[in-house]
Amino acid sequence: MEKGAVKIAPSILAADFARLGQQVVEAEQGGADRIHVDVMDGHFVPNLSMGAVIVQSLRRVTRLPLEIHLMISDPDSFLDEFVAAGSDSFLVHWEGNNNLHRTVQKIRTLGKRAAVAINPATPSAVLEEIVQDLDQVLVMTVDPGFGHQQFIRATLPKIERVRELTERHKPGCDVEVDGGIDATTAPLVVRAGATVLVAGSAIFGDRDGVASAMKRLRAAIDHAKDETELVGQTASQRSR
Repeated sequence: MEKGAVKIAPSILAADFARLGQQVVEAEQGGADRIHVDVMDGHFVPNLSMGAVIVQSLRRVTRLPLEIHLMISDPDSFLDEFVAAGSDSFLVHWEGNNNLHRTVQKIRTLGKRAAVAINPATPSAVLEEIVQDLDQVLVMTVDPGFGHQQFIRATLPKIERVRELTERHKPGCDVEVDGGIDATTAPLVVRAGATVLVAGSAIFGDRDGVASAMKRLRAAIDHAKDETELVGQTASQRSR
């Protein structure tokens, strides 16, 4: 992938689990950059989902990085088994973690990419004391716990603030968004500064199949990126 390109991370929460391996392969062939795995414990969020055994199974069918979104109350207790299963990165939530720095440092000690996620009602300012230690920030654009939710437009200014924060304190840190991302909302978050887009239903729930969905989403992203670059060039020329 070219430098500066926006990445797509299909979320298997929306996949057909009877054909999970096949759908992940289809997503990889369609141009996915990584696979997003949502782990829920029924406590931190009101839902239950997959564990390390799913990651182990996926590792056998794809070479793509597997990023693990830990929506659980005690992420530290599960890091080792997910690493052993083949995980490449972890996203842990700021909310409810009294020892966030310790969690992030453990992830880094394990040799994996570390990211912190914040919910829609959580202000971006909470990241200031931890962003220097991160490879990525995840801005939730829906409340975590379930798929098929509607994108919360009020999160757009926060994506902009997070992008500004990372550029000040940790240039190169990815800004990822998760929730309600499709060909309509993707351009909005790209213009706001997102560099990684998690999409579930828009990819695995598309009637035309995964490949067509990936192509449609990539086209929407590229169009928005071209527009953003054109605006930037115009503004630069005006300032001369």
